[in-house]
Amino acid sequence: MHIRACQLDAETGDARARMAAVRWLTADSASDGADVVVFPELALTGYGAGDDIRDLAETIDGPAVTELQRLADEHAVTVITGLALRQEGGVVNAALVARPRQKPIVYAKQHLYGDYEKALFTPGRSPSDLFEIAGMKAAVLVCFDVEFPERVRELAIAGAEIVFVPTALPASEGARFVAEKIVPVRAFENQIFIVYVDHVGADARFAYQGLSCIAAPDGSRITSAPDDGFAILSASIDRSDYAESLLQNPYLVELAAHVERRATPQPGRKEAAASGD
Repeated sequence: MHIRACQLDAETGDARARMAAVRWLTADSASDGADVVVFPELALTGYGAGDDIRDLAETIDGPAVTELQRLADEHAVTVITGLALRQEGGVVNAALVARPRQKPIVYAKQHLYGDYEKALFTPGRSPSDLFEIAGMKAAVLVCFDVEFPERVRELAIAGAEIVFVPTALPASEGARFVAEKIVPVRAFENQIFIVYVDHVGADARFAYQGLSCIAAPDGSRITSAPDDGFAILSASIDRSDYAESLLQNPYLVELAAHVERRATPQPGRKEAAASGD
């Protein structure tokens, strides 16, 4: 799978300028042979746009999603981006997966971060659907979700080999730790790839950490972006290159065996309990 991950400058501009950037970067990625191009959390509005995010939120059949699907179809590339979507029950902080000639997939962020997000969005309640890109099983999370081991593990157990994570990680020493340490650990402990894509720079409300990366099953960062500027990450990945890591760290295999052992009654246990021994 050939991946393009686009770390956007927070000062990219209004929704029109942002869609223009997505349009250009998608075409450029496709011309470079990318199978998938990934953008940050709320890339179409900017993360710090406040109440304007709710005003700009569209339904799944709105013009923004229609344009993203057109780009996927025209350029034969999967487009993954964060955006605000209006659904029954409220506005969600979503990751949209627009696949060539297929129905878009929507995942709503389950773990909203802080009072800012909780005032704007309704939390999602469902895990990400699995889909396929270039023969690999994939899923999406959004930002804070990836910091919960349970969210990544449930996708790995379901069969995900790669997880795409649009994010808007605010700049801080703790955030640097998330980008440089937590994300590679999530990849390592689940023996999957993680594509983590942040904003960089600052808008009217927040400054962003940058440090977008593509992490591998062996815990390495195949490629990473700086913390101080726009960047395009490019990588070609092949799961077979990490077969040795899977043999050395068979966490999911051992977990499945453990669950099976706990579910299998042990001979003699019932008789011993009945006798009081």
